[in-house]
Amino acid sequence: MYCRWDLRSPNPSRSFDAKSAVNSVALHPNQAEIISADQGGTVKVWDLTSSKCVNDITPDPKAHSIQAVEVSEDGRTVVAANAHGEVFVWTCLAAPELVESSGCGYSAATLVPITKFRAHPSGTYLLKAKISPDCRTLVTTSSDRTARLWDTTTWDLTSTLAQHQKWVWDAVFSADSSYLVTASSDHSAMLWNLRTSEVVRTYTGHQTAVTCVALNDSSTGQ
Repeated sequence: MYCRWDLRSPNPSRSFDAKSAVNSVALHPNQAEIISADQGGTVKVWDLTSSKCVNDITPDPKAHSIQAVEVSEDGRTVVAANAHGEVFVWTCLAAPELVESSGCGYSAATLVPITKFRAHPSGTYLLKAKISPDCRTLVTTSSDRTARLWDTTTWDLTSTLAQHQKWVWDAVFSADSSYLVTASSDHSAMLWNLRTSEVVRTYTGHQTAVTCVALNDSSTGQ
């Protein structure tokens, strides 16, 4: 189960029963759908108006736990990644009726498969998958101590970032998609220049694993 919260209230405004432990959720840019991924190996699309599940997909016949789900900022692409290093990609169908309310004319109520591929070696765990703000790059992180970058046009591997000494748990893109921050069990976070695939800065100071990272690099004019 997962809940939708109104920050003005201490109680959830709505709850959704996914029938399995939920690992990841993403709000579609159309502001009308939430996409969830669970340990039962399913990806579900929920209509926020009706609170009903409008799409239910099990991309892997073995029903491996889906660790991450992500939707591109233009609303066209949905990516899900399971714990065993496999990535599944769908395209969303056009939904012109949603343009006026959200500016996004795509819906995940119907997902058309594009491709699937192995992002990390068999025997390792995929931990996170995220699409860059410019929608051109997918990053996946893994217990194999790497973050890998994938071209979202061809879905080919473009770069492997391999400076961490232990599991890479999380990653986040800069607003211009030129940089990436990764978080690792080696107690560090690293800032990468994606044009060169080089580490710009290493952040240390944690005494235990760094499992989550966020980046605020928006321009404020100050």
